[in-house]
Amino acid sequence: MASHAVCIQRVAPPCFGASQVNKSKTVSPFSVSITRRKRRSSGVRCSIADFIGGDLVKPDIGRWLDDVEKHKAIAIYTPHEGGYEGRYLNRLKEQGYYFLDISARGLGDPETTLLNPYPVCPAHLGKQPIARWYYPPEVDYRLSALPPNAKGLVVWVIEAKVLSKSELQFLALLPSLRPNVRVVAECGNWRKFMWKPLAEIAELATQE
Repeated sequence: MASHAVCIQRVAPPCFGASQVNKSKTVSPFSVSITRRKRRSSGVRCSIADFIGGDLVKPDIGRWLDDVEKHKAIAIYTPHEGGYEGRYLNRLKEQGYYFLDISARGLGDPETTLLNPYPVCPAHLGKQPIARWYYPPEVDYRLSALPPNAKGLVVWVIEAKVLSKSELQFLALLPSLRPNVRVVAECGNWRKFMWKPLAEIAELATQE
């Protein structure tokens, strides 16, 4: 019978040089607490008003009504989740105002659409003659249909942030052209509901 020899060889563990060894840095707990404090201090600061329900009626309703009557054209900034502006809209309804809700996207020339008869071309589908229909001015038509006990008409412009400066200036001057008209334009978003005079946003006061 053939005998099988088994050769056992001891393999020494590999040796690494000093340059190949990853030296671990010792971090003291005091420095970790400092970095944590720095990270926490860079966050967003909240006030007590951020923890109060946003759907509640704020105590600035009286100032809101006074500013609408004083400036007649208001630029508002609403939170992104929406719904807050409805509380202020309802207060204007209780005062006797009627509303014209329009979107700034696709509005065209505001002066032509709101104060003059404007044309609308329906789709002709490629085979029919191109027609042009004329609609009455939106503001004058609504003013003529108001009941006698109405206080006025509020033109509520949605997405007014896409309008140019000249178009915002016209909306700011609209109450001077039609005394029974008030303008509320949604010009952007903010963490809470806030408003400013539209003439200030459109830089109309500086030009005058």
